[in-house]
Amino acid sequence: MLGSPCLLWLLAVTSSLVPRTWPLAPQDLTEEEEDETSRPPLPAVLCDYDSCRHLQVPCKELQRAGPGACLCPGLSSPAQPPAPPRLGEVHVVAEAGSALVRWCAPPSPVHQYWLLLWEGGGATQKGPPLNATVRRAELKGLKPGGTYVVCVVAANGAGESSVPGAGGEGLEGVGGPAFGPCGRLAVPPRPVTLVHTAVGVGTVLALLTCSALVWHFCLRERWGCPHRPASPPRAGL
Repeated sequence: MLGSPCLLWLLAVTSSLVPRTWPLAPQDLTEEEEDETSRPPLPAVLCDYDSCRHLQVPCKELQRAGPGACLCPGLSSPAQPPAPPRLGEVHVVAEAGSALVRWCAPPSPVHQYWLLLWEGGGATQKGPPLNATVRRAELKGLKPGGTYVVCVVAANGAGESSVPGAGGEGLEGVGGPAFGPCGRLAVPPRPVTLVHTAVGVGTVLALLTCSALVWHFCLRERWGCPHRPASPPRAGL
């Protein structure tokens, strides 16, 4: 049994190297729970989402791509047609016969947009479909001096948003209802057209004036000019 003392010494050394774990007292557990409950909750952060921003990434994708959780605006059910978008600024370029239309997304799931255009009581012109990130589009081929009604339509799998009747019936006032999907736009005449009109009017007035003078002198030469009788001289006092 010569190895017994060595074995006992090896066991003693091994047990001294093993770290000892002490059980936590109930007081320690209570302190840890108080520390966890005393921490203030993290403030809610809104996602960097703007419903009027052009080429805006959907908010759900921002939530997945962000480093931390963020909040998105509430949306209606995908089983319902989207609410009407809100028409924004309409910038008309008379020289090019075009207009840049901006709008804001509705609080609804949207798959695509398109524009509707009326000129007076004419037929409806429908623009090409635009994806859900688009917030502006250009209208071309507008006539100088023309008046139009433009509407933005949103659509998803359940249907499309509502718009006024053909020709913009139901619009209130010149600009349409506030925060609505439609509005009226007027294309001013081109500056070149105004110059040509002014030159034409001036030319016509000049011709009329010359014609009146020629006619007057012709009549005077033909019929002569009546002479007033000379008044007798007054006698001096």
